[in-house]
Amino acid sequence: MTSRLTLSTRRSHARGIGVAAAMAVAIAAGGGDARAQGSASVQLTLAKIFQDGAVLQRGVAVPIRGTAAPGSNVTLMIGGRSARATAAADGRWRAVVPAMQAGGPFELVAKSGNAERTVHDVMIGDVWLASGQSNMEWVVRDAINGASEVASANDRDIRAFKVPHAWGEHPADTLPGGTWSVGDPAHVGDFSAVAYFFARDLRKSVHVPIGIVDVSWGGSAIETWLSAQASGLDSAGVAGIMSKERDYDVARRATLQRKLGAIPTTDSGLVEGVARWADPVLDDAAWRAIKVPGAWERDGLEGLDGTVWYRATFDLSAAEAANGASLMLGTIDDDDISWVNGVQVGSTRGYNVPRRYALPASALRAGRNVLAVRVVDGTGDGGITGGNGAPYVGVAGERRAISGWKLKVGVANFGTDEQHINKIPVISYNKMVHPLLDFPIAGILWYQGESNANDMLQARKYADQFTTLISSWRREWRGTRRDLPFFWVQLANYGTVDSTPPLEAPWATVRQAQTAAQRLPMTGQVVTIDIGTADDIHPRNKQEVGRRMALVARRVVYGAPQVESQGPTYRSHEVQGSRVTVRFSHAAGGLMGAGADGRVLGFAVAGADHVFHWADARIDGSSVIVSSDAVAHPVAVRYGWSNSPAGLTLQNRERLPAVPFRTDSW
Repeated sequence: MTSRLTLSTRRSHARGIGVAAAMAVAIAAGGGDARAQGSASVQLTLAKIFQDGAVLQRGVAVPIRGTAAPGSNVTLMIGGRSARATAAADGRWRAVVPAMQAGGPFELVAKSGNAERTVHDVMIGDVWLASGQSNMEWVVRDAINGASEVASANDRDIRAFKVPHAWGEHPADTLPGGTWSVGDPAHVGDFSAVAYFFARDLRKSVHVPIGIVDVSWGGSAIETWLSAQASGLDSAGVAGIMSKERDYDVARRATLQRKLGAIPTTDSGLVEGVARWADPVLDDAAWRAIKVPGAWERDGLEGLDGTVWYRATFDLSAAEAANGASLMLGTIDDDDISWVNGVQVGSTRGYNVPRRYALPASALRAGRNVLAVRVVDGTGDGGITGGNGAPYVGVAGERRAISGWKLKVGVANFGTDEQHINKIPVISYNKMVHPLLDFPIAGILWYQGESNANDMLQARKYADQFTTLISSWRREWRGTRRDLPFFWVQLANYGTVDSTPPLEAPWATVRQAQTAAQRLPMTGQVVTIDIGTADDIHPRNKQEVGRRMALVARRVVYGAPQVESQGPTYRSHEVQGSRVTVRFSHAAGGLMGAGADGRVLGFAVAGADHVFHWADARIDGSSVIVSSDAVAHPVAVRYGWSNSPAGLTLQNRERLPAVPFRTDSW
């Protein structure tokens, strides 16, 4: 993983075009279903969010938009209620349906003259917007026990609408697409896992239909989700950003073409089914060296999509080769075919599917073995992205290194660098959020921050950016309360585990910003510092994330103040000689989580020299007593303060993890 974090995720609808061209397409499409074309032939339509299977927000008036012939009258009917509107000169109309109680299914009928449109199977319940980057976009089928979760899904009153990735220079009136799907085995595998498990747990106590509008994009930075106004940009400022991006796109293409020379359009490595570049005797001395795992875009091939071949080697003894082995490549973005010594050993489609292939003895040999992997990437990042220590060869329960990775391009496409686009300020908001501002929701679920934690400069900015996002979305969401509920997932542990306590850590700084945002009303945080994985940025236990988020919603929104939704939280501390007593709130009944030796990991103390040392920490009721032989006079204490703190087990009686904190401002 490079210092510039980019999380590959589902693929955009825009393929094979550069940033400048893609933006032009998005801008041109900005009118969409809610914008007429200025003629009397405009058809009666409804905005894309109003489709079969939709969930509408209960208890509030619901604006419904569409197009019709200019000047024509439009009548809406649903559940015994009606609303009327007249199409404007440009054909657009907007009618407001009176508030309804939870229930359904209903038919939403729109009539204008002889034209009629009917939306079937509409439910009235609570609608939650789910947004952020790949940990929010991560789907149910890829969570732990994903297959069984999909097979057991049986709640048609949980429904989801996925907004496709899109971007635009100007705010759009219409969504780029999307359909409503019900929570059954045929559809739930593609639901946002966090959002689905949130809805599933919430419905155990809140017996109304739940709609999820998924507006997430893996790898996205917070800047792209802020409006121009919230970002402090006028039209000239936005235009300046777009101009720089067009220049970037032109330069990126020119650089890539210079590196590749002649642009290959036909894969010479695979001809009529023969994998020529998998031949173990092939001379690959002229191939380009590449770092694996990682995306090739981060190793000098920015903007490259298409087909890329990898070759590498590993060594086996005669006995090891005779016994067979296994190949663990981890995840590959997007699809692969893999060979060992010219023998095909596996093939998989999907950017987030781990590759584990059996290596039969017939494919192996004593000494040097040659691995070839053909990777096909549609758009965004591409390459062998690994994870969990991959790639490696499993030999008799041990991991054997694969070395000498080289790369050669089979087919080059100049695609859209989505992992650059989704960090550009404003443009994702314009196309994916702005069209929804008239659609009432119960609240917002947010899981983002990884792409803003690459360095301390980014991390320090996040506190203002995050509170601005919350406040601006609340202000901009028309017809909703100014304290619209907003809940988020704090970043989990990820990255290299520190051997000594760091003074600065960008992921810890982003977590601090997230915790501090709870000062805003009607907010809540889910702490996940106990379920991350050091070498995988995507914790797979999305069930627990959703469960904890449902606890927050029950307490904050649904009138269950007795529900504990937060882990132990720093309240105060007192220094007594060489010991520090740290007191916690949300610790009724006392703290839990000490190891067999009575100690709690993750605490560090420092003296006036600002040098932190790991501390001995022991639970005392709802407090923790902290000390270190290396610090005679402690002045500051921290808990879980690193990018990837390991072994954090401190929790309350509800088994919710303690919130990372620091008492200093160094």
